Amino acid sequence: MGKYFGTDGFRGESNVELTADHAYKIGRFLGWYLRKKQEEKGEIFPAKVLIGKDTRRSGYMLEYSLVGGLTASGCDVYLLHVTTTPCVSFITRTDEFDCGIMISASHNPYYDNGIKLFNSFGEKMGDEVTDLIEEYLDSNNMTLPFARKDKIGKTIDFVSGRNRYVGYLISLGMFSFKGMRIGMDCANGSAWNIAKSVFEALGATVYQIGAEPNGTNINYMVGSTHMDAISDFVREKRLDIGFSFDGDADRCLCVDENGNVVDGDRILYIAAKHLKEKGLLSGNKVVSTVMANMGLMKSLEKEGINVIRTQVGDRFVYEEIKRGGYKLGGEQSGHIIFSSYATTGDGILTSLKIMEIMLDKKAKLSELSAGFKAYPQMLINVQVQNKNKLMSSEKVKKRLKEAELQLGEKGRVLLRASGTESVIRVMVEAQSEALCKETAEKLADAVRIESELM
Repeated sequence: MGKYFGTDGFRGESNVELTADHAYKIGRFLGWYLRKKQEEKGEIFPAKVLIGKDTRRSGYMLEYSLVGGLTASGCDVYLLHVTTTPCVSFITRTDEFDCGIMISASHNPYYDNGIKLFNSFGEKMGDEVTDLIEEYLDSNNMTLPFARKDKIGKTIDFVSGRNRYVGYLISLGMFSFKGMRIGMDCANGSAWNIAKSVFEALGATVYQIGAEPNGTNINYMVGSTHMDAISDFVREKRLDIGFSFDGDADRCLCVDENGNVVDGDRILYIAAKHLKEKGLLSGNKVVSTVMANMGLMKSLEKEGINVIRTQVGDRFVYEEIKRGGYKLGGEQSGHIIFSSYATTGDGILTSLKIMEIMLDKKAKLSELSAGFKAYPQMLINVQVQNKNKLMSSEKVKKRLKEAELQLGEKGRVLLRASGTESVIRVMVEAQSEALCKETAEKLADAVRIESELM
């Protein structure tokens, strides 16, 4: 991770850690960099950059600051306006843009925001470019030339791109959803004007919550980090299934007809089994992260499927999928990548694939997930001032070692710094809930005390 760009872009509190000035400079550097690459290839037409955003109030500020920097450096900028992260990825790839930008802080509260960068293949931008951007952001003497005369860039309204993405999702529907009563929690974010139209076009009756964005209510008590909302909604309305997205809709978690949560591990289990049955699971392997529940490995092993683990972050999951030619990967948090259709996690696509499996097998979601047996798991997020310094603390390392010795072969412990927040994540799995809780709380307390002493 760099100073500014973590596992999922540049993220922080708006106008505190991520300012309009940062956005302008990112636009200036990216615009110059893309034009320079064109000149090296002998191309003379303007570089094209695509921008989308979620529903945060600060999105307008960052959007137009990016536009100012990009056009000043000679790029033409196409605006999707409010849309999802996977939409930006898809249109960047299919319409041959030089770069895609999504303005979002995903599941974070409204006062945070972020800038996610995609290369021309719709993949998360590599460190080789973000490292150069960081160098420019911190430079006091690096001067970039301004575009002049007819080389100055322009903006183009590109809502048609978003509409094409909606059409693409609808085209993936293999079954009619007629007669299905579906609940959706759109987190007052990007999915609110897309997900319902896709499902209704396929015949479903859709009931929504979290679909009244006002700029300051994104992810507030709704969305994939507040699953009680959709669970209660499905039970109250007696719906067939419920889907919950995060702020930029690259995640999806589900609840079955009884309101029970089906997390990313269970979604991977269901999807992997189905792909294997169809002969479509390359190498009979699935990619997940070190945060995946041990139950995922054990449950899939019984089905003849192996799990490959990566660092946390759908970027790393995708890199492993691409390297190995695999078809499926994802995270417990709901980033699920179906590589035949997308290069990033796509919450609405995930919900469509779950519906496809249910209808193909004529089964309820509770029946599909019944074979998954999870180990008791506890995750505690500890807010800290300096996550990198704390992770290198000898006292914390000692406490971690003690926790590992205490668990032995009865479980595992994982301590990691968040790539998007000033948080240390303490995750423990054990054969019993009591041991899991005791170990996690002791380690979290040790991290909290050490942070206060720093």
